[in-house]
Amino acid sequence: MAERRRERLLIMGAAGRDFHNFNVLLRDDANYEVVAFTAAQIPDIEGRRYPKEFSGSLYPEGIPIFAETELTRLIREEQIDKVIFSYSDVSHSYVMQRGAEVLAAGAHFSTVAAEKTMLKSKRPVVSVCAVRTGCGKSQTTRKARKILHAAGKKTVVVRHPMPYGDLVRQKLQRFATLEDLDKHNCTIEEREEYEHHIVGGSVVYAGVDYAAILQQVEEEADIILWDGGNNDTPFFKSSLEIVVVDPHRVGHELSYFPGMVNFLRANVLVMNKLDSADGADVAQLEKNIQQYNPGATLIKANSEIKVDHPELISGKRVLVVEDGPTLTHGEMKFGAGVVAAKRHNAAEIIDPRPYTTGKIHETFETYPEIGTLLPAMGYSKEQLDDLQTTINNTPCDAVIIATPIDLSRNMEINKPTTRVYYSLDEVGTPNLESVLQEFLARLS
Repeated sequence: MAERRRERLLIMGAAGRDFHNFNVLLRDDANYEVVAFTAAQIPDIEGRRYPKEFSGSLYPEGIPIFAETELTRLIREEQIDKVIFSYSDVSHSYVMQRGAEVLAAGAHFSTVAAEKTMLKSKRPVVSVCAVRTGCGKSQTTRKARKILHAAGKKTVVVRHPMPYGDLVRQKLQRFATLEDLDKHNCTIEEREEYEHHIVGGSVVYAGVDYAAILQQVEEEADIILWDGGNNDTPFFKSSLEIVVVDPHRVGHELSYFPGMVNFLRANVLVMNKLDSADGADVAQLEKNIQQYNPGATLIKANSEIKVDHPELISGKRVLVVEDGPTLTHGEMKFGAGVVAAKRHNAAEIIDPRPYTTGKIHETFETYPEIGTLLPAMGYSKEQLDDLQTTINNTPCDAVIIATPIDLSRNMEINKPTTRVYYSLDEVGTPNLESVLQEFLARLS
C-alpha cells in the first residue's frame, strides 16, 4: 500500500503569529508538511530559516522563509495544497486579496481559529489586546500592571513575539533589568514594548516558543499579563480579555483582521483618546459596540499627554517622531506628538521626507501615506543609523520624541529634544480598577 502523501502547506506570516501557529498546531503533525513561511511587514525577515533547533523531528533542516512577493511562484513550483494566513493588522479586503492570489495559483486558503492556538495556563491570565496598532494598548497594559501590583499580586508580563534577530537565541527571553535589553541586542521596537514594564517593576518574557515560555512564567507569577502586539489575538487562554478600541479609526474594529476577532471576544472594551476624538466618531463607535458586543464592559478614557519641555515647542519649527508601527501598517495619520505640537502652539511641523536616507527613505516609499511625520523605525542597526541621520539632516528648532522610549538615549541627536508621555486617564466608572478588583475577587 502506497504511503499517504503529506499535505503541503505554506504559512504566510511576519515573524510572530506564523511561528506560533506552526509550533502549536503543525510542528509534530505528520499529516502535513510545512514547505515554507513567507514574510511581510517587518524588514529583513525573509532569506532566513525557521531554525531546526525547534522545528521538531519532521524538519531536520528547519524551514525556509521567503518574501511574500514570491507567494504565487512558491505555490506553483512547490505544489502547495494549502496556504494559512498568519499575521495581523491588515484589512479584511487585504486578507481576501491575498486569498484570491492563493486561489488563483491553485491552493486552498485559510486562517486559524484563535481559540485553537491558545495555550492553557494553571495561572490566571489577563490579556490586553487591541483592534488596531496604535490604539493605546501600552497605556492600558501599564495601568493594569500597576493595579495588579498594588493588589499584592506578582504579575509577570508576557509580550507578543518580536523575534527580529537570532531566532535560536530568542527562543525564550527573560527581561528583568534594563541591562537585559542590551544583553539581548534589543531593537528600538522591542525596547519600546519591554522597557516601561521593567521600569515599572515587572519581569517581561518574550521569544518564539510560547509553550516553553509559559512553563517558566508559571513558576514565578501569581497572574500572567499578556501584552498583545499589533491587533493579534492572545497566545494564552485568558481569564479576562481586555481590548482597546480607537475612535480615531472608527469602523476599523469591524474591518481589520484579526482585530474584529478581539472586538467580538472582549470581556472589557477600553475606548481611549476621547479627549482628541470627534464626538460623532465616539457616538458611532458606541453604536458599533452595542450592536456587535453589547455584553462587554465599556471603559471610557482620555489619553493624557504631558511634555517635559513645552518651551521647545511653542512658536518653534519642530520635527515630530512618532511610533513606527503606528504610522506604517497601523495607518494612523497622527499620534501623541502631533497632539502635543498643536496644544503647545508649534509654529510648523517640518516635513522630513526631503531629508530621509537609506532604510528610512525605503519606509516612506513603502508607506507614502505617512506624510509629514517621521516613524521611529529601528529594526536593525542600519535602520537606526538612517533614522539618526534623517533626524539630524532635518532643519528644525527642536525634535518632539513621541515614542514609548527616549530615542536620545539610543542615538546622537544634534538639536534640542522634548519627550511626550501619554497615560490612560479613565473617565468615571467602570474603570480598570473596578474591573480588575472584581476579577481578583472572583479568584479568591
